[in-house]
Amino acid sequence: MSPLPSRRRFIGIAASAAGLSLLPLGRRARAEGHLVTWRGSAMGAAAFLQIHHRDRAAAERLIERSLAEVRRLDAIFSLYRDDSALSVLNRQGMLAAPPVELVAVLEECRRYGERTGGAFDPTVQALWILYRDHFSRPGADPRGPSDDAVRAALSRVGFEHVLFDRNRIAFARRGMGLTLNGIAQGYVTDRVVAILRESGIASSLVDMGESRALGARPDGSPWRIGIADPDGPERIDGIVEAVDRAVATSGAYGFRFDAAGRFNHLLDPRTGASAHRHRSVTAIMPTATAADALSTAFSLLPEERIAAVLRALGTGEVRLIDGKGERRVVTA
Repeated sequence: MSPLPSRRRFIGIAASAAGLSLLPLGRRARAEGHLVTWRGSAMGAAAFLQIHHRDRAAAERLIERSLAEVRRLDAIFSLYRDDSALSVLNRQGMLAAPPVELVAVLEECRRYGERTGGAFDPTVQALWILYRDHFSRPGADPRGPSDDAVRAALSRVGFEHVLFDRNRIAFARRGMGLTLNGIAQGYVTDRVVAILRESGIASSLVDMGESRALGARPDGSPWRIGIADPDGPERIDGIVEAVDRAVATSGAYGFRFDAAGRFNHLLDPRTGASAHRHRSVTAIMPTATAADALSTAFSLLPEERIAAVLRALGTGEVRLIDGKGERRVVTA
């Protein structure tokens, strides 16, 4: 099963080229005063880790430990790997004795699906495959798949048809599939933050596909995380100053199935249509898991519904760029 391309185009404070494998620490880790920095890639996205530590050797060991955890989790969540737990589940429609982390992420999927009225739903993989296959054919109809084809794919969408507990995960309908690209990178980022915090680190910036600041910078100032310009994702549109906060951005510009850009990867599990309501949605939340999931779901929701979700959560901020390029901030 082909992977869902990354929807993230926000610019981390120092993240650069994307790739599919983790780079070794080696000369890419360096001490900058009391900051030790690693840059590479993880889970199909640019990755970045910066730790404030008085002992460079201890910091490098901690980075290696963090990257080992990322590699372990990648073997669970990745759609790029045929042998990952998720790929096996999608291929077989059932997985016995699933990894506890996979069950934990599915529980988070259920939580954010319920919070957003079904806008967050990882079973949209069936829709992604439909659009991918349609537009990969020579002479594909630029209007997209037929209504009948969309309805058929929608019959295989719906998180209520994913049955799971700690012993087993199973799809209730044949042909279903999951993509966790809208939440797994955030979860992995949170796991790295937990490792650092347990090791006594009080100042760090972690980006394993989504960004999360642990504490403030060593000098007490906020970490600065760039948000990409939807008209030119290589440019920075704005800056988020973060202390103990996570930042995730979704935008239709991240991947388009067709040259005209009518069909993008932000697919509505309720209708099968692509998202066009907002050009960019940035969620600022206490955890990267929340920011990741909500930036995906909020791409499909009107501003008033986003505000209602934030009020129910009692936390968070969302920065929107609408179709006219107007910018607004929604808070809890």
